[in-house]
Order: sequence, then C-alpha cells, then structure tokens
Amino acid sequence: MGPTTRTFAELVQERWGDHRPGLAFEDRVLSHHQLASGAAARAALLAGLLPRGAAPHVGVLLENTPEFPQWLAAAALAGAAVAGINPTRRGAELARDIAHTECRVLVTERARLPLLDGVRLDGVRVLVTDSGAYADLLAPYKGAEPVIAAGVGPATRMLLYFTSGSTGAPKAAICTQGRLAAAGRSLAATFEVRPDDVHYICMPLFHGNAVIAGWAPAVAAGAGVALARRFSASRFLDDVRRYRATYFTYVGRAVQYVLATAERPDDRDNPLRVGFGTEAGAVDAARFEERFGVRLVEGYGSSEGGAAVQRTGDTPPGAIGRAAPGDDLAVLDPATGAECPPAVFGPGGRLVNGDAAIGELVNRGRSSFEGYWRNEAAYAERVRRHGWYWTGDLFYRDAAGFLYFAGRGDDKIRVDGENLAPAMIENILARWADAAAVAVYGVPDPVSGDQVMATVALRAGAAFDPPAFAEFLRCQDDLGTKMAPRFVRVVERMPVTATNKVRRGELRRAGFWSGGQVWWRPAGEAAYRLLTPDAYEALAGVYRDQGRAALLPAP
Repeated sequence: MGPTTRTFAELVQERWGDHRPGLAFEDRVLSHHQLASGAAARAALLAGLLPRGAAPHVGVLLENTPEFPQWLAAAALAGAAVAGINPTRRGAELARDIAHTECRVLVTERARLPLLDGVRLDGVRVLVTDSGAYADLLAPYKGAEPVIAAGVGPATRMLLYFTSGSTGAPKAAICTQGRLAAAGRSLAATFEVRPDDVHYICMPLFHGNAVIAGWAPAVAAGAGVALARRFSASRFLDDVRRYRATYFTYVGRAVQYVLATAERPDDRDNPLRVGFGTEAGAVDAARFEERFGVRLVEGYGSSEGGAAVQRTGDTPPGAIGRAAPGDDLAVLDPATGAECPPAVFGPGGRLVNGDAAIGELVNRGRSSFEGYWRNEAAYAERVRRHGWYWTGDLFYRDAAGFLYFAGRGDDKIRVDGENLAPAMIENILARWADAAAVAVYGVPDPVSGDQVMATVALRAGAAFDPPAFAEFLRCQDDLGTKMAPRFVRVVERMPVTATNKVRRGELRRAGFWSGGQVWWRPAGEAAYRLLTPDAYEALAGVYRDQGRAALLPAP
C-alpha cells in the first residue's frame, strides 16, 4: 500500500507488540504497546458513547498528558475525529467551538472543569480523565487489541483543528487520516527520524503544529515521544537532557523565550539534532544554533495544509525559503490576480518597492487543503479563481525566487504562532466605559509575526487613564492571554470611510510610529506608559537588531 493511501490507524496498529519506550511524561514511561492498547480501549469506549447517526467527533480539552495522544490514536482506530479545544477560549466562545464541531463526547480533566462552568453542553457526554468514573468506564476494555473500525480509509476525517480568521469565529480545518499519515511519513523521511529518536513535544496538542509536525512523524517512524504538560522556557533544556530528546517543534516566540533564559557553560551539551517550526526569526535561529549547537529548520505552512515553503541551505537572511516540491507558489495581487514584480532592496536590505512587490501567497498547483467543517463560505474564500489556494498571507519574492513573509491578511493578527481575530478583541474592548469606538489590528513584531494594537476614540469628556485601562483588561475573563494590546493609540475621532467603515489600512500604516499619543506595554509588563521619542528609537533598534528594519517606515 503506497504512502498516500495509508491510514493513520494502520500506523497506530503497527505499534502493537512494540515494547520499547513510546512515551515519557514526568515520572511515567509507557511503551508503544501500552499506548496502542490504551488507544484501543478508548476507541472501544468511544464506539459505545457516540449516538447512532451522530458525527463521530470527540472534543479534547486537556493539557499535554498521555491521555491526549491516546485519544488521538483512539480516534484513528474508531474512524472518529478529534477537535482540539483551545483552553484560552471562554464562556460562549468555548461553547461555540464545541457545538460547531458537533462533539458528542468531550474529554477533559478536573483542572479544566471550571472552564465549563455556565457553559451549555446539550447532548455532550463529558469524560473526566482523572476521575474514578472514567477509570471504571475504561476497565472492561483494558488490554484491548487495536482493531480498525469498518469503513476507515484515507479519506476518513481525523482532526478538526481551529484556525482563527478575521470574523471572530474560528474555523475548524479538516485533516483526514491519509493526509496526517502522509505528513508524518514525509517529515520522518525529511528529518531522517529513526526508531531510537525522541520527539520532545512542548507545544499544545490542541494546535496542529504539535500533532502534525511533532506527534505524527514520531508515530510513523516508531520513535519515542517526550511530552511536556506545557511549554516552559526554563525547563526546556533540562527536559531535553532528561528525556534524551533529539527533535522538537516550535511556533511563535518559543525560541526567543528559551534564548532569554540564563546561559550555562554546558548549553551545547544536549542530545538535540534539529528543531522544526515557524516564526523563530533568522537572527534568533542563528543565536539558538550558536548557543545550543542545534540547527533550526524554519518553514512556512498554512494551518490548513494549502501551501508550504521550505528553507534550504542557500536561503538568504530574512527569507523563509522556496516552494515545497510539487507546489507552484506565486505572489499575486489579490485584486487583479496578476503576479507581483520581484522585490527591490535598497541600502541595508530595506524593501523599496513594497507597494508593488507585496501580495498574497497563492498555491497554483496541487494543494492538500481539505476544507473547513460546516463553513462553505470560508472554503470559497480560500479556493477561488482557477481553483487556486489563496493563503491570506502577505509575501514578497526576490529575483532568485526566495519568499519573504510580510504579514497576515488585512484582518489577521498572528501572535506567538497563533492567529487572533480583531473582531473578538474589539468586542471585549468595547465594554470599556470610556471607549466610544475601538479598532484592533496587527503591527509587525520585531522578531516575527505581529503584536496587537488598538486605536481608541474616547467618549466626550473622557481622558485615557493607563492604570484604569490595564485593570479593565485584567478583569475581562474572556480576554485570552495573547489578546491584550501591546500598543494603544488614543484619538478624538475614529477615521472612517463615507460608509462609516473604519479605515483599517490607514491605522495599520500609522502603527505605533504615528507620532500621535501612543501608549505601550513593554514585554512582560502589565502597565502602560507613553511611547516617547526615546522609547520609540530604542524599540526601532530592536527591529534593526533582528533584521526586520524593513518593516519600519522610511525615515
């Protein structure tokens, strides 16, 4: 059976009888055989819990514990799909995610039960993994052999993972068993993953990165997994040494957080071979390799699987790489569909023709995008004009064909590897009594991705009170940890069009360098302070140090 026609369930089944260490978690070690047996028991339990005729979907609201990969594997055997539920969502938004993906079973743990207080879960069976009742449910299936349910094939849905758009309602991207199996086998081949390798998974398993780039290649190659309950920069190196990890994945600012820890004389004494991820930034990738002796392979891949950019050894500084094999990637003007001209660089590497060179990255070739669950409008936005896949991300290309990331689409913000919806943040900030109007958008982060910025028009007679605003943010239970604005611009009137639509492009171009009254919150601080000219110059210096000065306005 060829690699494109395999199911992930078969990869799980192959681990039966393999008594080598398969998963290390804190002080526990489970063999591959134990994991396969645990998956089989959960698959059998799930088959009895799903109502007849219901979509075979199970929501998983867990930290990274051994239960999570066992439920992923169980879903593969049972022909079900796992919807990873983001624990930073709250209240109605959390309920919406569970209801939208039509989960009939929700697997969670005691520590996360408070998130469900007041949340309507009509028709949803809740399983609490660290309870006696859960153990009793699994007991009859202990020692079960992994059997693949009838009808399971490469086209069977296995993952529904959320990716935020600009509307405030995250979309659930579909990933089938065939696609996940192919991705796992491809990455295992690319990074020459061996059965004696250990994949350190510290990114959250509700996110596609940890599952597709971390767990799937380990299963495909029969490699071990070392699972961290959550990412911790201070524990990163100790965990790597403790578990003898050879491979890890990352997104967003994780690499920078590790680099911010105190240096040790023996930092390079570690077993890691490679790290694979996105948005580390060229400068920090080089610093990571110099400090730890570990090569980072930066890539770009849309969460939905529609396009991928791969870094090669000749990729110039600041570039992401070239199109992955089989992809026909182009930078197109989203309004006309015409290809944008190559980038022209001035002194210091500044992009001098950004207005013409920056466009949307489009895959004109084959695409592994499999659609969104119950969202045809979002699908049509992605696949349009000749059936091409439009990523919604902004890029430019140099004369040699190397691609450079320029930002997310107009209404997208990506912070620490996670897409945030401005409309959702605006709805929260609109509760602030002194706000007459609010607009939220992204400004470039000095390392990678974006930072959140808000423009606020105050009510008549009100004055901006930084401590009061910070306290307001702290009291909003549904404001996720990455949503609080880093910059706040205060204006008398919100700039609008003739039809009273906010001029977001104008606000985005003004950014935090507008020269108006801008307050900012330095990284790691909760208090806002005025962005003075001296503070701006210091901040601009960080962009220059990170090789991203081209994103700042020309002097």
